[in-house]
Amino acid sequence: MKIALIAVGRTTEKYFTEAIDEYRNRLKFYLPFEFEIIPELKNTKSMSESQQKEKEGELILKQLQPGDVLVLLDEHGKEFTSMKFADYIEKKMHSVSKRLVFVIGGPYGFSDKVYAAAQEKISVSKMTFSHQMIRMIFLEQLYRAMTILNNEPYHHE
Repeated sequence: MKIALIAVGRTTEKYFTEAIDEYRNRLKFYLPFEFEIIPELKNTKSMSESQQKEKEGELILKQLQPGDVLVLLDEHGKEFTSMKFADYIEKKMHSVSKRLVFVIGGPYGFSDKVYAAAQEKISVSKMTFSHQMIRMIFLEQLYRAMTILNNEPYHHE
């Protein structure tokens, strides 16, 4: 199984890009991992929120491959502790044959078509974080899950 993270918009803050790159490099030791960026839409001032979500949704859906399992990182999704997220990843490793694809949407969330295509929704926190920050937090939690599954001393209870 491969894990992919798709995010709308690039990461502009250097301290986030450095942390994201660090966790991406660490994840390579555990499983194939892809990080795909969908560029920000241009001329959004003339678009409504729903139009932006639709356009971003089309770009997200174009990134999907047959057999992908789509999981949205969404504030209304299921919440996990780090240990339970590790269990979730382990189950997916046994049940997903192609790619497990996590998506971080744009500033207004996801279009109805993206919600319809998704198999699951996960919430990273009840708190609100910037989209750039969520990338780093999610990658750290994915790395933490892999160290938990490999009985490594990164996570402490």
